[in-house]
Order: sequence, then structure tokens, then C-alpha cells
Amino acid sequence: MTNRTHREVRLAARPRGPVADDLFEIVEVPVPEPAAGQVLVRTTHMGVAAVMRTLMDETSVVPMPPYEVGAPLHGAAVGEVVAAPGTDLHPGDLVEHRLGWREYALLDAADVHRLDPALLPDPAAHLSQGPTALMGIARGAEVRPGDTVFVTGAAGGVGSLAGQIARQYGATRVIGSTGSQQKADRLIAEFGYDAAVIRGAGPIEEQLRKAAPEGIDALFDNVGGEQLQAALAVANRGARLAIVGALSSQLSDDAPATTAIDTLALLARGITLRGVALFDHLDLIPEWNQRFAAGLRDGSLTFPHARLQGIEQAPRALRELTEGRHMGAVIVEL
Repeated sequence: MTNRTHREVRLAARPRGPVADDLFEIVEVPVPEPAAGQVLVRTTHMGVAAVMRTLMDETSVVPMPPYEVGAPLHGAAVGEVVAAPGTDLHPGDLVEHRLGWREYALLDAADVHRLDPALLPDPAAHLSQGPTALMGIARGAEVRPGDTVFVTGAAGGVGSLAGQIARQYGATRVIGSTGSQQKADRLIAEFGYDAAVIRGAGPIEEQLRKAAPEGIDALFDNVGGEQLQAALAVANRGARLAIVGALSSQLSDDAPATTAIDTLALLARGITLRGVALFDHLDLIPEWNQRFAAGLRDGSLTFPHARLQGIEQAPRALRELTEGRHMGAVIVEL
């Protein structure tokens, strides 16, 4: 029997700095009734990501609608169909949708995608940021056998997979950046990295030159700022630099961060600098799902993530993600 009420998380106010718990409101509301052609889903897992901090602002350059004050937030989620009158979906079907941050979601059938429950061993794995990681390695940085690859923000949901994928693409040396020695040790021990540079442990360029004495051939950049500048300084001729994220801007309390780029160095050394976003590469999602499934089965890939229990933990999950408290993806199990 479907519950009569459920909880949803609403944006209570626009942030003026870091994510804080008082920016959210948890409200109990009636469970909606699906009409013909609609699907009612009981959400079982939802993901949080750094871009959600950007969407909390009134405007942003991200090609996604910002959150509205007083309305529920939204984001990637997985759940089970409760009712779907007039559609080809059935109660119990496993589906993904974009209306996370609520225990029940009402969607048009076209906005729900049926998942194969046998494909991945854990439904939460459908919320990995692997498609972005694969895109950045394969199409952004165009990683090739023998490459030395630098991944910034390597301990996050994207970076912790990007290093593993770079290894699959034949990289012989993979270097990651992160914010603590503890995370650096785990990158090397668990996630396929050979070395790490640590934010705050000295100039990034000096650390990177020590970690990559022969230079880097490819960059997977989640951060920008000093780390992008260091990569450019250490890049070999013909290096491919992919801009996949911009954490230095997204998580800044001040005006958007800018990065000075030596355009003459790009020209003289034939370096490619390319911004890539997943909405231009959605065809990679099925490929990633198959690659991820095979990698999880044979042990060549892992799914680093933290899991918090209960929708009331969703604000904390986003806050802790932006504070760098976790390794890998951050999932809320409802």
C-alpha cells in the first residue's frame, strides 16, 4: 500500500556562502496520484553532486534550470515504479529519473528510464558519475597507451573513476590531486593512481613536476585555477587538456574564479585545451553501463562512494560533499 504522505526537500533560501543545513526545509506532503501516461516512483537512492551548489544560486552558466526557493530540489535518482497507468511500465520496475530529493516522484512516462536490475550489482551504482569520467578520459583528454595523465579533484565521484578508466585506456602513469594525505594514500592504494599532489602542501606545480618528471600528456581537470595552470606548465608537446569541472569556481564563496592561461604556450607546444560536458555526449551512457558492469564483475573497476541513510540526511550529504568530507560519489538511500 502506498503511503499517503511523503517527504521532500525544498530550498529555503539562496546561499550567501558555503552550503549550510538551514538553506533546506524538509516538508511532508501528500503522495501524488498518477494520471494516464504518468508514473509514480518510490525513490530508493539519490545522488548529490557539486553542481547542485551552483544550481542553488539564482543564475549560473550551467545549462540546467536553477533551483527555486520554496520548491523541491531535483537531481539524479533511482527507484521502483508504484503505478504507471496507460504506460508500458509496471509496478516494481527499476527506473532512473531526475526528480530526486523526494521520497515519491510523479513524472511523465517519457521522463523515466527503465533499468535492467541484473546489470549492476547495486542499484546505487546507476548513480555513479562514470559517464562523465569516461567522457573526459576518452573524448576530452583522448588518453592513449603510454600516457602520463593528471586528474584534478581525483577523490571525488568523477575523479575516483577517471583514474581507473585512464588505466583501462593504457595510461602508464596516473597522478591525482586531492586535499589531504589520507585521501592521497587511498588514491594510490585503492583507485589506480601512481602518485598524488596535495592541495595546501606546497605549490602544485612543484609537486606535479616531482610526480611527473617527464611531463604530462593528458589532463582531466575538475578544478581549474592553480591546478590547471600547473598542468599547462608541465604539459608535454601535443598534450590534451580536458576541462570537465570547475570546482574552484563552483565552491568559491566569492566571485567566480578565473584562471590565467598562457596562450603562447598552447600555440608553441601544440597543446589542445577543450571543455567537455556530458549533455553533448549522452551516447556514452550505455557504453559506460556495460563497461562498469563488466569492471565490477571482474574487479577491474570499483565504485567508491559514501552512503547516507534517510532523506533527512540529504542536506548534510550535499554539505559534506562540498566540504570534501567523502571519497567518491555521495549517495542518499531513502
